[in-house]
Amino acid sequence: MNDIPLLPIIGDAEIALLEKLSNANAVSGDEGEVRAIVLEQVRPLVDEVKVDALGNVLAVRKARQPGALRVMLAAHMDEIGFMLTSDGEDGLFSFALVGGIDERILPGKPVKVGKDHVPGVIGAKPIHLQEEGEDERSIPVDSLKIDLGPGGENKAKKGDRATFATTFQRVGPSLIGKALDNRLGVATIIELLRHAPDSIELIGAFTVQEEIGLRGARVAAYAINPDLAIAIDSTPAYDLPLWDGSENTVYNTRLGAGPAIYLTDSSTLSDPRIIQHLVRSAEAEGIPYQFRQPGGGGTDAGAIHKQRAGIPSVSVSVPGRYAHTPALVVRLEDWQNTLRLLHSALRRLTPDVLAEPRP
Repeated sequence: MNDIPLLPIIGDAEIALLEKLSNANAVSGDEGEVRAIVLEQVRPLVDEVKVDALGNVLAVRKARQPGALRVMLAAHMDEIGFMLTSDGEDGLFSFALVGGIDERILPGKPVKVGKDHVPGVIGAKPIHLQEEGEDERSIPVDSLKIDLGPGGENKAKKGDRATFATTFQRVGPSLIGKALDNRLGVATIIELLRHAPDSIELIGAFTVQEEIGLRGARVAAYAINPDLAIAIDSTPAYDLPLWDGSENTVYNTRLGAGPAIYLTDSSTLSDPRIIQHLVRSAEAEGIPYQFRQPGGGGTDAGAIHKQRAGIPSVSVSVPGRYAHTPALVVRLEDWQNTLRLLHSALRRLTPDVLAEPRP
């Protein structure tokens, strides 16, 4: 740990780790692939690590001085996807959605099924063969099948998870991949543990089942009982031009504008004291940032802040386009600046930040 440079930088090694995380399958309730990568990464960096009863990874890097704040960083390991619900006669499996997925995007999408990443495709009747009265815009999930081909019934079983078969890639200034919501947060916490300041006790909570109700975070926060918590996630960048070419004034966040600090979302009113600490830290080091526009959605902070006697919480996210689809598009600079902001804020963090009552 003594040879680790002070400032974290996103380089080839960090991008390679994100690629490995993105390409892994970890649909909610079956996060084992990502958990194995996380454990391999964090064990050399922390003083304690354990896996709890739900499958959360809790990694503790103790402070090197007395009276330090205990800070929880949370990022969910799970992703949206599918669960097979039939025995797959002739290699055709019925399935259910796991997490929020727009049914309109499903027909024809390649998928990976089970721990062996068996290739398949989501099958539906071609649009030019649909009969009058059939809805061409959205086909109900119970009319779709995951097609694993001849003999596919022997390659998977009821209860197996499946996810989109998107392969991670870097394209110019952008990173494209599945499950960057929230493998970006997972990779970010790993780097923050690698560069943890001595002045705080830093607990990385790599949580499960966020996409189906923030379940892992609720358990982790109760066990950790930190002084404050930061949920690190990805948030929709609804920043495309409107259909008529007019200015988009209802955007959520924008690509290239830096990390998104949450004031509020559907489940959390962020702690103003921590918001101001993040803003001061960003401005002190010239780090670009933006405020996530109020609206729907939420992060693990929605469960964390209600545990025990209440935990001061905030969320910070990397903006990304096309959330909950086969591919999320993010800007590398936004990820780098998110890491810089969080590292700067953690280095500057003292008990004074929470000394005054919450407004």
